[in-house]
Amino acid sequence: MKVVAIIIIVIFLGFVTGTIAQTPGPPVTEESIRADMQLHVCKNDDRLEAVKNLFKKLGAADTEITVEKFDSVQNVVVSKKGKTGDTIIVGAHYDKVADGCGAIDNWTGVVILANLFASFRNMPTDKTLVFVAFGKEEKGLVGSNAMAKSISKEKRSQYCAMINFDSFGLHYPQVLSNSSNSKMTKFAKDIAAEVKMPLVVASLAGVADSDSSSFLNKDIPAITFHGLSAKWAEYLHTSKDKLENVSHQSVLVGYNFGKLYLHRVDGEPCGAFRK
Repeated sequence: MKVVAIIIIVIFLGFVTGTIAQTPGPPVTEESIRADMQLHVCKNDDRLEAVKNLFKKLGAADTEITVEKFDSVQNVVVSKKGKTGDTIIVGAHYDKVADGCGAIDNWTGVVILANLFASFRNMPTDKTLVFVAFGKEEKGLVGSNAMAKSISKEKRSQYCAMINFDSFGLHYPQVLSNSSNSKMTKFAKDIAAEVKMPLVVASLAGVADSDSSSFLNKDIPAITFHGLSAKWAEYLHTSKDKLENVSHQSVLVGYNFGKLYLHRVDGEPCGAFRK
């Protein structure tokens, strides 16, 4: 997460084993999340290759993985065709700041992203799903801005939504409201209430931003989910952002809620979240 916590986390196991986990797709466990987190690397120069390796580990063929190169940034893209050309972008940034190993911010998001690809890869969907690991988010949303700007104005109406995952491992899923569309936020709140999961919606305007903003600025509905606690500033962009401070259960719940949310968004009309 671009910015200008470990807590004793209380996770209701029903979030993991109940309604959310019963959506279609292969099971993901705390143990599998732990194994995926182990693939993170501390050097920014090595992270793009680590992202590709994670997607391959979770079933992506070499031919399914594309590295989109822009002037100063590279994004990793893996697509899954749907019944229509209507598109949902699912994203997470893979870069990190100088301090720490970027385990919380944002290898957790990359792990959620890659596991969502694995879950939906062989599942029939109405919409085409484009899974993107963005580069240089920490330098000013560079990768997501490049992708958003590459979508012509004429084609924007085909992009139904963008769902972003940034910084889990400390808490259950929450919405970064200053980087999120109001209709997508309400949709998330309704689903959370349905499965009896607390969902905090809070703004960190002026303090934190994320890749969903790049798409909001192009009138593409977007939302950012995170899994941070009130003590997030003790961990993000510090030497404490390392694997030992990640709650794998938090990442698992983020994945499970993200899976349900993506499944439901896919079932909505493409224009459902436009203003």
